[in-house]
Amino acid sequence: MKKALITGITGQDGSYLTELLLEKGYEVHGIVRRSSSFNRERIEHLIQDPDVYRKSLFLHYGDMTDSSALNRILEKVGPHEIYNLAAQSHVRISFDLPEYTADVDALGVARLLDAMREVGLTGECKFYQASTSEMFGSSPPPQNEDTPFHPRSPYAAAKLYSHWMVVNYRKGYGLHASSGILFNHESPRRGRNFVTRKVAVAAARIKMNLQKSLTLGNLDAKRDWGHARDFVRAMHLMLQQPEGNDYVIATGKTHSIRDLLDRAFGRVKLDWKEYVAVDERYFRPTEVDVLMGDASKAEELLGWKPEISFEDMIDEMVDYELAHLDNQLTAR
Repeated sequence: MKKALITGITGQDGSYLTELLLEKGYEVHGIVRRSSSFNRERIEHLIQDPDVYRKSLFLHYGDMTDSSALNRILEKVGPHEIYNLAAQSHVRISFDLPEYTADVDALGVARLLDAMREVGLTGECKFYQASTSEMFGSSPPPQNEDTPFHPRSPYAAAKLYSHWMVVNYRKGYGLHASSGILFNHESPRRGRNFVTRKVAVAAARIKMNLQKSLTLGNLDAKRDWGHARDFVRAMHLMLQQPEGNDYVIATGKTHSIRDLLDRAFGRVKLDWKEYVAVDERYFRPTEVDVLMGDASKAEELLGWKPEISFEDMIDEMVDYELAHLDNQLTAR
């Protein structure tokens, strides 16, 4: 039985990846941070399953800022594959917390890679790093593996450091290490402070007369949005290859925030223009106008293609919020 270790297991990608690996017969270990309140909603259904939890799924307390904890967990688990998904991943918040973002997203990866070297896993264990399209920043689209990086936020800069650390450990120590340069990917499990989830929640709440308006920033920003379920498939495929590499994972299509609003509010038969206001406080200090990926390399070498459309993804997110609110109201 293969053992996989996932950092960030309680996040959107971590939860979908856990489900995928369990389906494939893996023993899955996840690192969770100790806090005064649990944040395990996305994997709660797995924890509550007696046939899964503590039989195929195991959780360990640790933190990307704690080298000793990372060393201890790697030595204890002895994983065949490591998926590093842990990060402070909100671009706008990274401007408010630049030092913390660097400590987790940049130095955290250095700690984890060096823990693999110290424990002796560089020869037998495969490593996946969650890189990001934000590293491209102001480089014109479409962006692929050869596009120059021009990070435009503390988050992107931290991720670029970790991206190059993976390259150096791959070349310097022979580590089977791959970076997935993932473009935006969403789902009903997306954090509530990300724009797609924020819009889906607002559309459902306004439809049910629980909210009157929604305030956003730049409506003209364009992103290449895919579904998280599709993207975690790509992560797994990367570690099944004979050697590590870097791959852009994207749909190759862009949509603006206005397109997102059209689809989400259209799902509940409302005109978003009657409810949405723009506030410049939500603008980034340095904006990235357009991100659109070229995933030809992943298609050719991994056999990967996205399967879920932008429209179906947004419909799923809005429908989830409607059902969630309906259940809440019924339970009162």
